[in-house]
Amino acid sequence: MIRIATRSSAQARTQAEVVGNALRAATGHDYELVFVETLGDKRRDVPLHTIGGQGVFVKEVQHAVREGLADIAIHSAKDLPSADTPGLVVGAWCERRDARDVLIGATIDDLAHGATVATGSVRRQAQLGAVRPDLQFTDLRGNITTRLEKIPAGGAIVMAAAALQVLGITDRIAQYLDLERFVPMVGQGCVAVECRQDDDESRRLLTAVDHSSTRHAVEIERAFLAEVGAGCTAPLGAYVADGALSVFMASGPEPTARRFFARRELPLGSGAHDVARELAREAIRAVK
Repeated sequence: MIRIATRSSAQARTQAEVVGNALRAATGHDYELVFVETLGDKRRDVPLHTIGGQGVFVKEVQHAVREGLADIAIHSAKDLPSADTPGLVVGAWCERRDARDVLIGATIDDLAHGATVATGSVRRQAQLGAVRPDLQFTDLRGNITTRLEKIPAGGAIVMAAAALQVLGITDRIAQYLDLERFVPMVGQGCVAVECRQDDDESRRLLTAVDHSSTRHAVEIERAFLAEVGAGCTAPLGAYVADGALSVFMASGPEPTARRFFARRELPLGSGAHDVARELAREAIRAVK
């Protein structure tokens, strides 16, 4: 029996069941879910960046594995902190879903001048503000069902396409945002599965659901994130596709913020991580 630690939201539970079913089909091992409440789940009354930003949806789930209460932990890869967690290892990066952001309620062109867009992401604010500096923004927290009920009058909300795909509710999407202007968060659309570093059996089992090209892409994106640093609260994104890395960073979410966009072809081998780190240094210099 594989014990899977996960948050209890509909999206997290569904992601965990998808991984559990894939493991059962590949290895013959059944599974059970171990539900964990994270700081991000408890503090839905305040913006994420005010309670620590990185790791607020993963630390307690990781703790369950480190303490032996579960064998593996399921996360949305975009929620993982930039630094690896001592004692744990990502045993599988599951095949990536659609990495794009989406608008629900209205398209960019259909939003009236000064319309309100709800999002809890400073990256999304910065990117939308660059295209439509007239837009107003308000915070958006809660599970997916709750967020779908919070579309401002005459406005829109921004979400990850993958979150809606997991729950089979893509019919609510008004517009998919292009990856060129709206570079997604590192790891967006991917599920990461962690286990204890010394748990050879779990590591062996997780190879059955590890997706090599997704691992390659997300690890390059995370090299960019790690070089930027864990203490960075600036809006940023990174995405690998078609042999190239696209990155975004801004000095803040406001329309007047300094912004950095870049796209670089990636060499084969470990040199791709060097490109990611160099782009991170360029981005930091550009938005200072």
